[in-house]
Amino acid sequence: MGRDEIVVLLKKTPLFSEFTKKELEALLLTGKEREFGSGNTIVREGDVGNLGFYLITDGQVEVRKGSKALTKLGAGGFFGEMALLDEAPRSADVVALSQTKCLMLTRWDLKALISSHPDIAIKMMMELARRLRDTNRSLSE
Repeated sequence: MGRDEIVVLLKKTPLFSEFTKKELEALLLTGKEREFGSGNTIVREGDVGNLGFYLITDGQVEVRKGSKALTKLGAGGFFGEMALLDEAPRSADVVALSQTKCLMLTRWDLKALISSHPDIAIKMMMELARRLRDTNRSLSE
């Protein structure tokens, strides 16, 4: 998958949806491409989320809670965005179902990026505030 296609996928990720093209390209340059073989566990439930966010650029994964499959994600799917912001343990396993490529962004990468592009922190907080507002609204209905 080409660089421009990955930038489009990043733009579709809610946490980064308000980023400018320049900010998305900086995010792409900060991230690292990782490959996982079929059957490899990418993240494990209970682990501290220090490796952060993964954007699937090729392949397919399955998200599992214990022995229960929760969902499958393919190119454009993502997981671990909350690990960019806190150190809470992972809430599920994510296992590659086929040869899978991901763009990975760590919390430390994001902190460095915020130092050079401080507006992205405000854009991310806006998305988190929107999510909290949506949750509050659904809880009060």
